[in-house]
Amino acid sequence: MQYDVLASQDAIDKTMKALTGRGLLPESAASRTEALSKIKELIPAGASILNGSSRTLEEIGLVQYLKDGKHGWNNLHEAILAEKDSAKQAILRKQSVLSDFYLGSAHAVAETGEIVIASNSGSQLPHLVFTSPNIILVIGAQKITPDINTAIARVREYVLPLEDQRMKSVGMGGSFISKLLIFEKEQPFMNRKVHILFVNERLGF
Repeated sequence: MQYDVLASQDAIDKTMKALTGRGLLPESAASRTEALSKIKELIPAGASILNGSSRTLEEIGLVQYLKDGKHGWNNLHEAILAEKDSAKQAILRKQSVLSDFYLGSAHAVAETGEIVIASNSGSQLPHLVFTSPNIILVIGAQKITPDINTAIARVREYVLPLEDQRMKSVGMGGSFISKLLIFEKEQPFMNRKVHILFVNERLGF
């Protein structure tokens, strides 16, 4: 199966309807520029944010926007990197799981509404499943699959080899799927907002 083909509008619409039924807040953007604009609209000034390592966030310009420092948000990732004391930095990393907003992506989304996210360290998982009250996942439309089994296969057969190759190219030991999250539903009693922003471009793996 080809895992890098943009989903049809019908498939996107079907997926968004399924996500809504599971308690999530899907939106669509025609381009990466529009996606970045939507993120700016969603996050109020003064909010604390943390972003996960993500090619998608790099490709839409969010990472550079954060580096420019004109956003008006409390960028916890920047604060962590600025702290040179290892003990203090470790404390900041633990505290960062309480960020007002967490931004990241996903590796596959089934048309039936399940979201699949693989991780080696697991550092982003607390935010996604519990701690952050606001989640924004930016996802290229090529990551939509017909069902959950195909979504998992996409992660194992397509995403992992590419990420493994990327890690080795920068001198790291490769990549592994140490944790695999299947995001099935967001319960109303959690009082969280989980925004899923589909972009009609190929973004990330």
